[in-house]
Amino acid sequence: MFLKVLLMSELKRVAIMQPYIFPYLGYFQLAASGDIFVLYDNVNYIKQGYINRNCILSAGQIQRFVIPVPGASSFKPIKELEFSQDVGKVIKQIRQAYQNRPFFGAVFPIIEQVLQSEQRSIALMCQKMMRCIFDYLGMEKTVTLSSQINYAQTGSASAKVIAICHALGAEIYINSAGGVDLYDREQFLKSKLVLKFIKMNDIRYPQGCEEFHPNLSIIDVLMNCSVETVRDLLSEYRLF
Repeated sequence: MFLKVLLMSELKRVAIMQPYIFPYLGYFQLAASGDIFVLYDNVNYIKQGYINRNCILSAGQIQRFVIPVPGASSFKPIKELEFSQDVGKVIKQIRQAYQNRPFFGAVFPIIEQVLQSEQRSIALMCQKMMRCIFDYLGMEKTVTLSSQINYAQTGSASAKVIAICHALGAEIYINSAGGVDLYDREQFLKSKLVLKFIKMNDIRYPQGCEEFHPNLSIIDVLMNCSVETVRDLLSEYRLF
Protein backbone atom coordinates (compact mmCIF):
# COMPACT_ATOMS: atom_id res chain seq x y z
CA MET A 1 0.00 0.00 0.00
CA PHE A 2 2.80 2.41 0.90
CA LEU A 3 4.53 1.65 -2.40
CA LYS A 4 1.33 2.33 -4.33
CA VAL A 5 0.81 5.69 -2.57
CA LEU A 6 4.44 6.63 -3.13
CA LEU A 7 4.28 5.83 -6.82
CA MET A 8 1.04 7.77 -7.27
CA SER A 9 2.60 10.81 -5.59
CA GLU A 10 5.47 10.74 -8.07
CA LEU A 11 3.25 10.80 -11.15
CA LYS A 12 2.82 14.08 -12.98
CA ARG A 13 -0.56 15.67 -12.20
CA VAL A 14 -2.52 18.19 -14.24
CA ALA A 15 -5.69 20.06 -13.26
CA ILE A 16 -7.79 22.21 -15.60
CA MET A 17 -10.46 24.84 -14.98
CA GLN A 18 -11.88 27.94 -16.66
CA PRO A 19 -10.29 31.17 -15.38
CA TYR A 20 -12.22 32.77 -12.49
CA ILE A 21 -11.29 36.01 -10.73
CA PHE A 22 -10.66 35.49 -7.00
CA PRO A 23 -12.57 32.19 -6.86
CA TYR A 24 -13.36 30.16 -3.75
CA LEU A 25 -10.96 28.01 -1.74
CA GLY A 26 -11.91 24.77 -3.51
CA TYR A 27 -10.67 26.22 -6.81
CA PHE A 28 -7.28 26.87 -5.24
CA GLN A 29 -7.25 23.37 -3.77
CA LEU A 30 -7.71 22.03 -7.30
CA ALA A 31 -4.86 24.21 -8.54
CA ALA A 32 -2.62 23.23 -5.64
CA SER A 33 -3.31 19.51 -6.06
CA GLY A 34 -1.53 19.28 -9.40
CA ASP A 35 1.94 19.96 -10.74
CA ILE A 36 0.49 22.08 -13.55
CA PHE A 37 -2.74 24.07 -13.42
CA VAL A 38 -4.27 24.96 -16.77
CA LEU A 39 -6.61 27.91 -17.19
CA TYR A 40 -9.01 26.74 -19.89
CA ASP A 41 -9.31 29.97 -21.84
CA ASN A 42 -10.09 28.76 -25.35
CA VAL A 43 -13.59 27.61 -24.42
CA ASN A 44 -16.62 29.88 -24.57
CA TYR A 45 -17.38 32.44 -21.90
CA ILE A 46 -20.08 31.53 -19.36
CA LYS A 47 -22.46 34.39 -18.66
CA GLN A 48 -23.84 34.71 -15.12
CA GLY A 49 -21.11 32.33 -13.94
CA TYR A 50 -18.13 32.88 -11.66
CA ILE A 51 -15.61 34.02 -14.24
CA ASN A 52 -16.10 37.69 -13.34
CA ARG A 53 -17.88 37.54 -9.98
CA ASN A 54 -17.87 36.02 -6.52
CA CYS A 55 -19.00 36.74 -2.96
CA ILE A 56 -17.35 38.40 0.02
CA LEU A 57 -18.51 39.04 3.58
CA SER A 58 -19.32 42.53 4.83
CA ALA A 59 -20.51 43.09 8.41
CA GLY A 60 -21.59 39.46 8.56
CA GLN A 61 -23.63 39.70 5.33
CA ILE A 62 -22.81 38.10 2.00
CA GLN A 63 -22.14 40.59 -0.80
CA ARG A 64 -21.53 39.83 -4.44
CA PHE A 65 -18.83 41.67 -6.39
CA VAL A 66 -18.91 41.82 -10.18
CA ILE A 67 -16.25 42.99 -12.60
CA PRO A 68 -17.85 44.04 -15.91
CA VAL A 69 -16.82 42.24 -19.10
CA PRO A 70 -17.62 44.49 -22.09
CA GLY A 71 -19.08 42.56 -25.00
CA ALA A 72 -19.46 39.39 -22.95
CA SER A 73 -21.08 36.62 -24.95
CA SER A 74 -21.49 32.87 -24.52
CA PHE A 75 -20.51 32.62 -28.20
CA LYS A 76 -17.06 34.13 -27.64
CA PRO A 77 -14.04 32.26 -26.25
CA ILE A 78 -12.74 33.53 -22.93
CA LYS A 79 -9.36 34.37 -24.47
CA GLU A 80 -10.98 37.06 -26.64
CA LEU A 81 -12.63 38.93 -23.75
CA GLU A 82 -11.31 41.50 -21.29
CA PHE A 83 -12.27 42.81 -17.88
CA SER A 84 -13.41 46.41 -17.74
CA GLN A 85 -11.01 48.99 -16.35
CA ASP A 86 -13.86 50.30 -14.22
CA VAL A 87 -12.95 48.50 -10.99
CA GLY A 88 -13.03 51.41 -8.53
CA LYS A 89 -16.37 50.31 -7.09
CA VAL A 90 -15.18 46.74 -6.55
CA ILE A 91 -11.95 47.87 -4.88
CA LYS A 92 -13.91 50.18 -2.56
CA GLN A 93 -16.35 47.37 -1.79
CA ILE A 94 -13.55 45.00 -0.79
CA ARG A 95 -11.74 47.67 1.23
CA GLN A 96 -14.84 48.55 3.24
CA ALA A 97 -15.67 44.88 3.86
CA TYR A 98 -12.24 43.83 5.13
CA GLN A 99 -10.37 46.90 6.37
CA ASN A 100 -10.66 45.68 9.97
CA ARG A 101 -9.73 42.07 9.33
CA PRO A 102 -6.36 40.82 10.64
CA PHE A 103 -4.53 40.35 7.32
CA PHE A 104 -5.96 43.28 5.39
CA GLY A 105 -2.62 45.12 5.29
CA ALA A 106 -0.83 42.23 3.59
CA VAL A 107 -3.62 41.07 1.28
CA PHE A 108 -5.34 44.23 0.03
CA PRO A 109 -2.32 45.45 -2.02
CA ILE A 110 -2.34 42.11 -3.86
CA ILE A 111 -6.00 42.56 -4.75
CA GLU A 112 -5.39 46.12 -5.94
CA GLN A 113 -2.40 45.02 -8.00
CA VAL A 114 -4.45 42.38 -9.79
CA LEU A 115 -7.59 44.46 -10.36
CA GLN A 116 -5.61 47.46 -11.61
CA SER A 117 -3.47 45.45 -14.04
CA GLU A 118 -2.74 47.21 -17.31
CA GLN A 119 -3.34 43.92 -19.12
CA ARG A 120 -7.13 43.41 -19.02
CA SER A 121 -7.39 40.00 -20.71
CA ILE A 122 -9.55 37.73 -18.52
CA ALA A 123 -7.15 34.82 -18.92
CA LEU A 124 -4.00 36.83 -18.22
CA MET A 125 -5.50 38.69 -15.25
CA CYS A 126 -6.68 35.44 -13.70
CA GLN A 127 -3.27 33.91 -14.32
CA LYS A 128 -1.67 36.89 -12.61
CA MET A 129 -4.14 36.56 -9.72
CA MET A 130 -3.23 32.89 -9.23
CA ARG A 131 0.49 33.57 -9.38
CA CYS A 132 0.28 36.53 -6.97
CA ILE A 133 -1.64 34.51 -4.38
CA PHE A 134 0.60 31.47 -4.61
CA ASP A 135 3.64 33.77 -4.32
CA TYR A 136 2.08 35.33 -1.20
CA LEU A 137 1.62 31.83 0.22
CA GLY A 138 5.19 30.88 -0.63
CA MET A 139 4.06 28.08 -2.94
CA GLU A 140 5.61 27.34 -6.31
CA LYS A 141 2.89 26.44 -8.80
CA THR A 142 2.91 26.38 -12.58
CA VAL A 143 -0.17 28.14 -13.98
CA THR A 144 -0.53 28.18 -17.76
CA LEU A 145 -3.19 28.87 -20.39
CA SER A 146 -4.77 26.22 -22.60
CA SER A 147 -4.53 28.61 -25.56
CA GLN A 148 -0.74 28.48 -25.22
CA ILE A 149 -0.62 24.66 -25.39
CA ASN A 150 -0.27 22.78 -28.67
CA TYR A 151 -2.99 20.12 -28.54
CA ALA A 152 -5.79 18.71 -30.69
CA GLN A 153 -8.83 20.94 -30.15
CA THR A 154 -11.33 18.54 -31.70
CA GLY A 155 -13.66 15.86 -30.40
CA SER A 156 -15.57 15.63 -27.14
CA ALA A 157 -14.91 17.58 -23.96
CA SER A 158 -13.12 14.53 -22.56
CA ALA A 159 -11.00 14.16 -25.70
CA LYS A 160 -9.83 17.77 -25.44
CA VAL A 161 -8.91 17.37 -21.76
CA ILE A 162 -7.03 14.17 -22.53
CA ALA A 163 -5.20 15.94 -25.37
CA ILE A 164 -4.11 18.74 -23.03
CA CYS A 165 -2.89 16.21 -20.47
CA HIS A 166 -0.90 14.31 -23.11
CA ALA A 167 0.63 17.55 -24.41
CA LEU A 168 1.85 18.29 -20.86
CA GLY A 169 3.10 14.77 -20.19
CA ALA A 170 0.54 14.13 -17.45
CA GLU A 171 -0.16 10.73 -15.92
CA ILE A 172 -2.96 11.86 -13.59
CA TYR A 173 -5.79 14.25 -14.37
CA ILE A 174 -7.58 15.87 -11.42
CA ASN A 175 -11.06 17.31 -11.87
CA SER A 176 -13.51 18.94 -9.49
CA ALA A 177 -16.08 16.61 -7.93
CA GLY A 178 -18.76 18.17 -10.10
CA GLY A 179 -17.35 16.31 -13.10
CA VAL A 180 -18.08 12.81 -11.78
CA ASP A 181 -21.00 12.38 -14.18
CA LEU A 182 -19.18 14.07 -17.04
CA TYR A 183 -15.99 12.03 -17.34
CA ASP A 184 -15.49 8.27 -17.67
CA ARG A 185 -12.55 6.73 -15.80
CA GLU A 186 -12.26 3.91 -18.35
CA GLN A 187 -11.88 6.35 -21.23
CA PHE A 188 -9.02 8.06 -19.39
CA LEU A 189 -7.37 4.73 -18.51
CA LYS A 190 -7.47 3.69 -22.17
CA SER A 191 -5.59 6.93 -22.84
CA LYS A 192 -3.04 6.04 -20.14
CA LEU A 193 -4.36 8.61 -17.69
CA VAL A 194 -5.60 8.12 -14.13
CA LEU A 195 -8.71 10.22 -13.50
CA LYS A 196 -9.12 11.60 -9.99
CA PHE A 197 -11.77 13.87 -8.50
CA ILE A 198 -11.21 16.35 -5.69
CA LYS A 199 -13.70 17.25 -2.97
CA MET A 200 -13.12 19.87 -0.28
CA ASN A 201 -13.49 18.84 3.34
CA ASP A 202 -15.91 20.59 5.66
CA ILE A 203 -13.81 23.66 6.46
CA ARG A 204 -14.25 26.37 9.09
CA TYR A 205 -12.12 29.44 9.79
CA PRO A 206 -12.77 32.68 11.75
CA GLN A 207 -14.74 35.26 9.77
CA GLY A 208 -15.44 37.77 12.54
CA CYS A 209 -19.11 36.82 12.90
CA GLU A 210 -21.13 34.14 14.67
CA GLU A 211 -22.47 32.31 11.63
CA PHE A 212 -19.95 30.71 9.25
CA HIS A 213 -20.50 31.40 5.55
CA PRO A 214 -18.81 28.77 3.34
CA ASN A 215 -17.53 28.98 -0.24
CA LEU A 216 -16.86 32.70 -0.38
CA SER A 217 -14.12 34.21 -2.53
CA ILE A 218 -10.54 33.33 -1.59
CA ILE A 219 -10.37 37.00 -0.55
CA ASP A 220 -12.33 36.13 2.59
CA VAL A 221 -9.93 33.31 3.49
CA LEU A 222 -6.84 35.45 2.91
CA MET A 223 -8.18 38.39 4.91
CA ASN A 224 -8.99 36.22 7.93
CA CYS A 225 -6.22 33.61 7.99
CA SER A 226 -2.46 33.60 8.27
CA VAL A 227 -0.30 32.28 5.44
CA GLU A 228 0.34 29.10 7.43
CA THR A 229 -3.38 28.55 8.02
CA VAL A 230 -4.26 29.11 4.37
CA ARG A 231 -1.61 26.61 3.32
CA ASP A 232 -3.11 24.10 5.73
CA LEU A 233 -6.61 24.75 4.38
CA LEU A 234 -5.39 24.12 0.86
CA SER A 235 -4.63 20.53 1.85
CA GLU A 236 -8.04 19.94 3.42
CA TYR A 237 -9.51 17.82 0.63
CA ARG A 238 -9.80 14.22 -0.51
CA LEU A 239 -9.10 12.65 -3.86
CA PHE A 240 -11.24 9.80 -5.08
